[in-house]
Amino acid sequence: MIASNDTSGFASALPGDVLSFRSHPRAKGIRRIALIGGFRPRKCGIATFTTDIYVQLGASSGTSGIDMHVIDDGRSGLVYEGVRSTICADRVEDYRAAARTINEDAVDAVWLQHEYGIFGGEAGAMVLELVDRVAAPLIVTLHTVLAEPSPQQRAVLEHLLRRASRVMVMSQHSAWLLQEVHQVDPNRIAVIPHGAPDRPFGRGEEFKARAGLGGRKVMMTFGLLGPGKGLETVIEALPAIVERHPDALYRIVGATHPNLLASEGERYRESLAALAEKLGVAAHVEWDNRFLDNDELLDQLEACDVYLTPYHNLAQSTSGTLSYAVALGKAVVSTPYVHARELLGDGIGILVEPHSAGQIAHAVTGLFDDPEALHAMQWHAWEKGRETIWPRFAAATQALVDSVVARPVRPLPLLATPGFAGVAAMSDATGMLQHAIGTIPDRRHGYCLDDNVRALMLMGAADAVPLAERQRWATVYAAFIQYAWNPDVRAFRNFMNYDRTWCESIGSEDSNGRTIWALGCAMNTAPDEGLRAWAAQWFDIGLPSVAALKSPRTIAFVMLGCVEALRANPGLEAARMALASGGAELCRLYAASRTADWRWFETGLGYDNARIPQALIAGGTLMGSGMGSGEWLKCGLESLEFLATQQRSAHGHFRPVGSDTFGKRAEAMPFDQQPIEAWAAVEASGTAWAATGDEAWLRHAEMAYRWFLGSNDRGVVLADFASGRCRDGVTPQGVNLNCGAESILAFQLAYYALCSLRQQTGSRHVQGNQGQGAVSEGAMTKGGATEMADVLNSKGAHKLAGA
Repeated sequence: MIASNDTSGFASALPGDVLSFRSHPRAKGIRRIALIGGFRPRKCGIATFTTDIYVQLGASSGTSGIDMHVIDDGRSGLVYEGVRSTICADRVEDYRAAARTINEDAVDAVWLQHEYGIFGGEAGAMVLELVDRVAAPLIVTLHTVLAEPSPQQRAVLEHLLRRASRVMVMSQHSAWLLQEVHQVDPNRIAVIPHGAPDRPFGRGEEFKARAGLGGRKVMMTFGLLGPGKGLETVIEALPAIVERHPDALYRIVGATHPNLLASEGERYRESLAALAEKLGVAAHVEWDNRFLDNDELLDQLEACDVYLTPYHNLAQSTSGTLSYAVALGKAVVSTPYVHARELLGDGIGILVEPHSAGQIAHAVTGLFDDPEALHAMQWHAWEKGRETIWPRFAAATQALVDSVVARPVRPLPLLATPGFAGVAAMSDATGMLQHAIGTIPDRRHGYCLDDNVRALMLMGAADAVPLAERQRWATVYAAFIQYAWNPDVRAFRNFMNYDRTWCESIGSEDSNGRTIWALGCAMNTAPDEGLRAWAAQWFDIGLPSVAALKSPRTIAFVMLGCVEALRANPGLEAARMALASGGAELCRLYAASRTADWRWFETGLGYDNARIPQALIAGGTLMGSGMGSGEWLKCGLESLEFLATQQRSAHGHFRPVGSDTFGKRAEAMPFDQQPIEAWAAVEASGTAWAATGDEAWLRHAEMAYRWFLGSNDRGVVLADFASGRCRDGVTPQGVNLNCGAESILAFQLAYYALCSLRQQTGSRHVQGNQGQGAVSEGAMTKGGATEMADVLNSKGAHKLAGA
């Protein structure tokens, strides 16, 4: 978590790290990518591939800045030069720390190389600790896609797929498996074949001579040695090959797999050598017991005529050395694993059955018997390889990155008035329906008190809606609230079926608290006198039992309702006592949970967070110097300041505490982001400004409101001004297209709260209402970032970001 300075108020810390913006300047067009995987000098296929990406993508495109986050097994003792962070595979805290670094670096995208075996936990589950915490769009390259994953493998992969904006695989078969086994939308899948080097054709004899292999017919296999490689089958084929071509040589290049080496030493290699000795072909086998650097590997590949991959695992979807061999123009003999089937068709190579020494011997001798056929196959392979050379790979992956990066959104007027049609469409004679599928109300889920009390609040605030329309709907919503009261338990119900039957006898504590809040607001702002009198009556009825509830947010809602009620009628002693009791309890909770770097009322953040400090600030302001209200203001401002640091990205836009945060200790997870948090931030910031006069709160309110307009982690616009609807939130994959009641009301109420704030402060303080454009994540990165940094650090300035 980002710790704030130890200050009692927002203003005193303003010039420092509380509202500062860490700028990450970059040249126009440059994308900053956090790349996660193995890395040099680690010796494994994933490390080689990731290193190739790091080198080739940056070198060939000139449009990407890459921060390398290395996955290390923790046992190698390797030192990684020039990397952003090193993640020990079995240390959960390393994944979390890397995610925080990535978020603070304001990267444009995160690119994860995934293989089950390189991450800690069962089936590599520890990687989820990282992907759940990063806010930038996530690309996952899957190096293995299993047709029959274990339950844990499936769970890990499907969690990754839910988090990923795009998924990259290197074979069509893997793409098919994702669709068939995991039901992934094909539009989210990118098939980009493994990259390969671009070298001239026909230099085999030259490189043979360099290696002292002149005049030999050279076969080769490269990779970490293990039983699954099938090398014994090639050795079994050697007697037949050598009989026809005594100058044939089989080169086995590569170290024994580290895990195998740790468990049984060189037993497998020794068994292969013993087999060659037994068959009388030991002189025709050459060993190079090393994991080669890339350049040396390519040189050795160039010095062979036929490359062999006799692997047993036919599900293998990617082989980097196969791609290299084809691109260098080598004839390939291979078992029909996935990558080989896709790459070696149309005369590019020869496929043989696993464990078939006879087929390997027939294929190899056939090529050595006919030099013209061998040359033709090598030429066809080299031509095929032009499709996968690194510049092609870099262009394809750069396009993949560009496809997920947030774009500047269409300019939208900051304070354009939203229409009312979306609210009306979700409402009927009973009340406001809860949910929608797209923009269409979903009657299956019926109604809830929470939405109807918010709707009543909107009818008091929405002065752009004709008075008669507001009165009509306010009456409907008020009737719902009235009908929700259960006199038997002296509490309000919450959920109602579409047929007007109740789902429960008592609603949640928070729904009851919100009702008291709405009734207090209606006492002040309901659109006619009769409704205001009705609200006062029901406030008196509901307050005693609801004020006794102890949930922190319920207390806050009740306090906010009491503040409104006391503004309407300062003589309400019950409201004053409930306010005092609530303020004392929230301060007690704050003192119990507060630490040097965690300034909150609970050990974790939840939903509608800003309402708790807002209640203390509003109550403290109203009470003046009475009932310990000075302590309320101190706690409220300090905790709201802390929350502001949690809800602001390094790009400088609003990042609401995501719903994944709920139930987690001392964290603020980025997804899913809900409109209710942005509305709460707008109103709480306005309350803080009223208490302090600190204009930083005005800017924070605007920043939170711009979240609706596209200044968010995915650069997506949630609000529709024409209808007044709002999408249900920002997810890792983009926008939730549903437009439920809570989201619509949060947008509408946030708009009227910002308008009210503007009216209180004067137009010079909140600008941009005439044609002001929304600022997306991309726009912040490209030019708005510096301005936002200046604005947030210029206490007392009358200019707002982008104005």
